[in-house]
Amino acid sequence: MIIVLKPEATKEQRILLIAALEEKYNVTVNTWVGVGSTVLGLIGDTTQVDEDWVSAQEIVDSIKRVQEPYKKANRKFHPGNTVIELPGGQRIGDGELCIMAGPCSVESEEQINYVAKRVKAAGASFLRGGAFKPRTSPYSFQGLKDEGLDLLKGARKETGLPIVTEIMSAAHIEMFGSVDIIQVGARNMQNFELLRQLGKTDKPILLKRGLSSTIEEWIMSAEYIMAGGNDRVILCERGIRTYETATRNTLDLSAVPIVKKLTHLPVIVDPSHATGKSWLVEQMSLAAVAAGADGLMIEVHNDPKHALSDGAQSLTPDQFDRVAAKAFALKKAYDEIEKKIL
Repeated sequence: MIIVLKPEATKEQRILLIAALEEKYNVTVNTWVGVGSTVLGLIGDTTQVDEDWVSAQEIVDSIKRVQEPYKKANRKFHPGNTVIELPGGQRIGDGELCIMAGPCSVESEEQINYVAKRVKAAGASFLRGGAFKPRTSPYSFQGLKDEGLDLLKGARKETGLPIVTEIMSAAHIEMFGSVDIIQVGARNMQNFELLRQLGKTDKPILLKRGLSSTIEEWIMSAEYIMAGGNDRVILCERGIRTYETATRNTLDLSAVPIVKKLTHLPVIVDPSHATGKSWLVEQMSLAAVAAGADGLMIEVHNDPKHALSDGAQSLTPDQFDRVAAKAFALKKAYDEIEKKIL
């Protein structure tokens, strides 16, 4: 249930109403204070809430019942966009395009440092790289693990780029204490124990959509994290499994505006994993920008032909220069058009 307060409602009146609601109906009340109004989101069993009593309160403007099973992620509870800000000043969801770029797997100090410097020079604001790699085959390269994390930290020191890397198990959370953004991969999107534990951290969590997950299932996984107390969630569309075999996955760009309408969370797109083909990354990156994505996650490798994982979908640094330049230019053009129309 959502309660919209009148613009003239004072803080003291709001506090009294929240206390009365929590005591009278045993619900939790989340508050969002906007420019023109304040919204109270009631979480719990709201079937017993007397709408007539609520409406009779002097500061209440309107009441709405929410049908969606997700509450904390719901835009109705939080009309404004959530902006994820990092200590270094990097922001995701503020209207600017952010790019996370780097190799699928961290392979060596020389490799990760070189790629980090190149993607930063091209405008990337985050360094992505896999230390722990979930692979379909147990015989494929599984990542450098602890050593890979150390190499990522070294590249961060060299370039100042915050690092984004995937966690595989709740047992690794302490190990990821110095990671800037913790990624939950598609295979772990419904690892609910992991999501619960990540909800207890204060780290931004990048949650990739599951291989065959519906949009509601994806948002509900975000809800698990947020229900634990961590509201710093970034959603990542990375393609879903369909009958189509021309690409690695089917990139569902319609999910971007849908999720942004349903939730207040930032949404980014990973065209590399979605298509599995480096020559498609440019077009899909630009299409993601046009669809309204807050950012892109792009795989970049110094020598894709000899990459230990996912070389076929990785761009060279030179190719990334071109894609990043086009993406930023397109975002600027769209923003200018939007201003003219408004």
